[in-house]
Amino acid sequence: MKAESYSLRTALMLFILLPLVLLTSLAGWYGLQGLERQVRSRMQEDIELIARAIRVPLSDAMARGREGSVARTLRSALQISRVYGAYVYDANGHQIAATGPQSPTKRRKAVQLVMKGQRQGEFERIHGKPFFSYFVPLTDSGGRITGLLQITRKGIDFQEYISEVRYQALGLLAFTAFLLAIVIFYGHHRAFGRPMRNIRDSLVLVGRGERHHRVPLQGPREIQELSLGINTMLDKLAEHADVLAEQQALQEQLALRLRQSEKMAAIGRLAAGVAHELGTPLSVIDGRAQRAMRSVADASLASALGDIRREVERVSSIIRQLMDFSRNNPLRRQSVTGDRMLRSVLAMLSDEFNRHKIDCRIEAAGQSPFFHVDRLRIEQALSNVVRNALQAADRRVRIGWFESHANKGFVVEDDGPGVDSELRQRIFEPFFTTKAVNEGTGLGLAVAHAALEAHGGYIQIDRSPDLGGARMRIVLPDQMEEV
Repeated sequence: MKAESYSLRTALMLFILLPLVLLTSLAGWYGLQGLERQVRSRMQEDIELIARAIRVPLSDAMARGREGSVARTLRSALQISRVYGAYVYDANGHQIAATGPQSPTKRRKAVQLVMKGQRQGEFERIHGKPFFSYFVPLTDSGGRITGLLQITRKGIDFQEYISEVRYQALGLLAFTAFLLAIVIFYGHHRAFGRPMRNIRDSLVLVGRGERHHRVPLQGPREIQELSLGINTMLDKLAEHADVLAEQQALQEQLALRLRQSEKMAAIGRLAAGVAHELGTPLSVIDGRAQRAMRSVADASLASALGDIRREVERVSSIIRQLMDFSRNNPLRRQSVTGDRMLRSVLAMLSDEFNRHKIDCRIEAAGQSPFFHVDRLRIEQALSNVVRNALQAADRRVRIGWFESHANKGFVVEDDGPGVDSELRQRIFEPFFTTKAVNEGTGLGLAVAHAALEAHGGYIQIDRSPDLGGARMRIVLPDQMEEV
């Protein structure tokens, strides 16, 4: 079941932008409250200033009984846009002059205000509408209260201005939040989103099998350190995978060699038994045919006896190969040069080369290395490999040696048709041959392979780059003792 999750961008919005907007809103609300108080006080002060400005002319006009001057002064105050109405009361609270709508103040209240003799401002509702009134006592030259001045202003003026301020503050807050969201989105994309997508895409490619792909080192230092850690992990996994593949290949090779060895051992035991059972009867047949040839005068009969002896020799040769294949004697190692062993093999096979008119030469650069081997078995293996090349060649066979830091051995090349890739493993199996009947037993390369395995070596088969035929590399481990 997939766990519910949210993106880093959502987390930034929830845990950074939202708290920041809330804190900004809270701070803005407190600031707006203070601003509203200041605005309200400032608007009240405007009315107070107007009232103070016309107070002296009104007091003087009332002291002289000039009602016309009182009315003109009130009308001049009404021309100011912020003033809604202006009213004058006598000492008994009777309204004696008014400009604007009907006075909202009752007579009793006016008398109380006149008696107090103090300046006062207050809000009141008239017909459901808010108004702000400011009261200023009027005095004569002796300081006695002679009346009261009331100037009003619509309360909606306060509310409209404060609402406008609120809307502006909310708009500024929304615009600021929008800018912050854009900054967070863009910053997330540049600093985190794009590098993380690169990491995700790289891991997807690795998961699809591109083992050598690595995460690019981009973005902030922390993202680069994460990418470097992922690359290090991928390198380690690749190393472990390579080691595991090598171990699996080695195990498969060992298992194959074990099965091959078990099969070879079984065939060897069978071959040893067959060779032992056939050896004595063949010796008897060859001996009696030889004695019969001495006493037979008929030429045709003597020729037939000679054919019998040649076939017996051929069967005996096969038996010797079977005995060689089944041999499991301890190795008798000695130090001998490769040149010496190759010349010994060429001497043994010189008649066959001459008979088939094949040019065989030793071609090798440098000094011949020493081999610490069982000389008889290695020479036998070499002779079988060289004989196989002789039988496959058209005109040329070339033999030589090689030496590297880890191993050394011999190279046998011919100009024949070569060995198909699908047959390169099977040609070392006993009794497997691609030659015609009576041309091969299929034991020569099997004997050579067994001898090399006993020495810890092996045979590699590929195509000769120079002659075009088969090239067999007889590889032996570097186990030379000091000579």
